[in-house]
Amino acid sequence: MEDQPLPPQVSPLLSQVSLLSLLACGVQAAVAFLLAWRWGVNCSAADRWTLVWLIYDAIVHLTLEGPFVYMSLVGTVETSEGMLAELWKEYGKADRRWLVSDPTIVSLELLTVVLDTFLALLLIRAVLRDKYYRHFVQISLCVCELYGGWMTFCPDWLLGSPNLNTSSWLYLWIYLVFFNGIWVVVPVLLLIQSWTALRGLHADQQAAAHRKHT
Repeated sequence: MEDQPLPPQVSPLLSQVSLLSLLACGVQAAVAFLLAWRWGVNCSAADRWTLVWLIYDAIVHLTLEGPFVYMSLVGTVETSEGMLAELWKEYGKADRRWLVSDPTIVSLELLTVVLDTFLALLLIRAVLRDKYYRHFVQISLCVCELYGGWMTFCPDWLLGSPNLNTSSWLYLWIYLVFFNGIWVVVPVLLLIQSWTALRGLHADQQAAAHRKHT
C-alpha cells in the first residue's frame, strides 16, 4: 500500500506573534483603564473615559511607536530583532511600508512620538486638574492625530494602495481598519466634546454679560 501524500501545511492566520500582539494591546488598554479610574476618582464619567483614551494613547506612542521610530532610524524593522520588532513585522504584513523605513511613515511617527505624546500627557494633567487650557490642547491633539492618520494612508491610496495587504480579515479589519480607525473615531468624538464645551462656555459668558447690562 502506497503512502498517501500529506496535505500541504497551511500556517495559521492567528499566529503566535499575532496573538501576542493583540494580547499586548489588550494589556495596554487594561492598564489605561485602571489608571484612569484610579487617578480620575473626582472626574465625571465622560472625563474618566477621556482619560482612558489619553493614557492608552500615550502608552502606545511611547512603548510601541517609540521603538518603531528607533528601529527605523538606525536600520529597518525588517532587519531588526526582538519582540517589538516581531510585533511590527506582524503589522507590516498588512502595510509593508512599516518594514522598510518609509520616509513618510517615519516622519509622521517621529512627530507622533514627540508631539502627540507630549500633548496627551499635558491633556491628562489638564483634565485631572480642570485647567483652563484643556480644550485648546484637546483640539490640538485631535487635529494632530487625524492629520497623522490621513497622511499615513492617503499617499498610498493615491498610488493604488500597492503596500496594503487586504487579503485576509485579520490584516484588513483588525490591523488596518480597527487599529487605525480608533485614532479617527475617538479624536472626532473629543472634538465634538470640545465644541460642545466651548459653545456652552460662550453661552454662559453671553448670559452673564446680558445680566450685567440689565
